[in-house]
Amino acid sequence: MFEQVFKNIDDVLWKEAGCSSELDYTEQSSWLLFLKYLDDLEQDKRAEADLEGKKYTYILDAPFRWGSWAAPKDKNGQLDHNKALTGDDLRDFVDRKLFPYLHGFKQKASGPNTIEYKIGEIFGEIKNKIQSGYNLREIIDQIDELHFRSQTEKHELSHLYEAKIKNMGNAGRNGGEYYTPRPLIRAIVQVVAPKIGEKIYDGAVGSAGFLCEAFDYLSAKPNLTTKDLKTLQERTFYAKEKKSLAYVIAIMNMILHGIEAPNVIHTNTLTENLADIQEKDRVDVIMANPPFGGKERAEVQQNFPIRTGETAFLFLQHFIKMLKAGGRAGIVIKNTFLSNTDNASVSLRKLLLESCNLHTVLDCPGGTFQGAGVKTVVLFFEKGAPTRKTWYYQLDPGRNLGKTNPLNDDDLAEFVKLQKSFADSPKSWSVDAKTINKQTFDLSVKNPNGSEEIVHRSPKEIMDEIAALDAESAEVLENIKALL
Repeated sequence: MFEQVFKNIDDVLWKEAGCSSELDYTEQSSWLLFLKYLDDLEQDKRAEADLEGKKYTYILDAPFRWGSWAAPKDKNGQLDHNKALTGDDLRDFVDRKLFPYLHGFKQKASGPNTIEYKIGEIFGEIKNKIQSGYNLREIIDQIDELHFRSQTEKHELSHLYEAKIKNMGNAGRNGGEYYTPRPLIRAIVQVVAPKIGEKIYDGAVGSAGFLCEAFDYLSAKPNLTTKDLKTLQERTFYAKEKKSLAYVIAIMNMILHGIEAPNVIHTNTLTENLADIQEKDRVDVIMANPPFGGKERAEVQQNFPIRTGETAFLFLQHFIKMLKAGGRAGIVIKNTFLSNTDNASVSLRKLLLESCNLHTVLDCPGGTFQGAGVKTVVLFFEKGAPTRKTWYYQLDPGRNLGKTNPLNDDDLAEFVKLQKSFADSPKSWSVDAKTINKQTFDLSVKNPNGSEEIVHRSPKEIMDEIAALDAESAEVLENIKALL
């Protein structure tokens, strides 16, 4: 039933002039799903309070609750057509009253981890793009059929929502940055092996795939206590996200997976100065796929000891700093990071090898990320001791990956199995850190078993590196002039 509801919603949005892509479909259905979820949550909490003989204080004032404006019911539990808004009345209420009211919650909230703050943040960032009040009424009627009361319902809805995010990732434009293939994430989670009681963090959370998969992994552990479940809900998952659409999707995705009040902060992680990160801020586990290819402004670069415009390299510095001693990470990054010759890349590899044990490098084939031709690797490291030996695994599914033939869990099963003992195989080998060149710290994938990885960089990447080297040279010349 739920699957048909999602399809019906997309069919209506397809007719809507204000929505032109899968990104819009996901965004617009997300804010409506969130309000329906919030209503179900409030109904459950009120029922609990009634059973305990307590008075329940609603989060939303009566006129703005789902049952007042979206789906008022008659005495038979059917939609009351006399009270239900539609057409221009419905659109105007949503745009002029509902959204401003909900945005105001940010000021009322006691802190960023409260549901009130999330409400204010979400409705301050996104806009209602459904211009026809009649289309909006159709969608609301569909969403009203969904329920978030049981774990079974949430589980089914989470699968459907993940499918929407995947479609959005495949839709081109900027969609791919929100979606990391779930089989890859599950393999990363298994290798990093988070434990209950540890803080897990993603500073570039996107659609929250890493945190959702980590939650599924931990909540499936046997013999969990009530205290364990409370820890999972409140003190395990932490995230930051810069983009408003991704922020909304991350929160909705985590809620559907069963995390009721996600600790996701809407902010640009990279504007935080590394020097300001204290021991109390540090975490046990980081799993992330930071955006790559971006160009950060000079004032953002000032926050980092290794200055570079490459977004992913700044994130890697942030992640190293955010880990506690003994903390573990699994980070997706462009494979050119392993061999780039610019000063920032060399310095960053040196920092990684000297401050962390880079124990595993997973080399992913082209086509792993749908709609992105960039080849990637996954770096697995533990902070606090230098690298002595690095185990490489060259993932080769034996077929060309693409939208119709994506990566699956079976493709990664051998990697997960061999990684436990760092076993050698035709696809895996180890490199002693003593043999790494101390000038270049080159970490290229070079399979000694005959299938050496040749890194072909795009003309744009080569030109970007030339530009970066030119800029460095110009800066050096300026400094020399200043001294003369």
